[in-house]
Amino acid sequence: QVQLVESGGGLVQAGGSLRLSCAASGRAFGGYNLGWFRQAPGKERELVAVISWIGGSTYYRDSVKGRFTISRDNAKNTAYLQMNSLKPEDTAVYYCAAQPGDVQTVQHMFSPSRYNYWGQGTQVTVSS
Repeated sequence: QVQLVESGGGLVQAGGSLRLSCAASGRAFGGYNLGWFRQAPGKERELVAVISWIGGSTYYRDSVKGRFTISRDNAKNTAYLQMNSLKPEDTAVYYCAAQPGDVQTVQHMFSPSRYNYWGQGTQVTVSS
């Protein structure tokens, strides 16, 4: 079992930055791909970024490329999402999630149903 706890959300003006953290307990991050998802009211949960266990490859949805950066510190059992140049459309609840590291298909990395463990979420609100 892996327990995930997100932090770092809040209210920020458009153009600002936030850094989200995802701390794991119960079992080490090792061996897991780590993803950040978000869900806005009335919308489906969508992948924002994922970092693989094997090779540390990163993938982003198009709308955040060049603005968001995902990283992980396995020694600290923590993952991060640095969000810059935030836009009002980035407003959502952000979740971190973990899936087995042997998942290597990008399509599967983008699918919420492929993740075994989820945090409780942290609200990000971007004002215009």
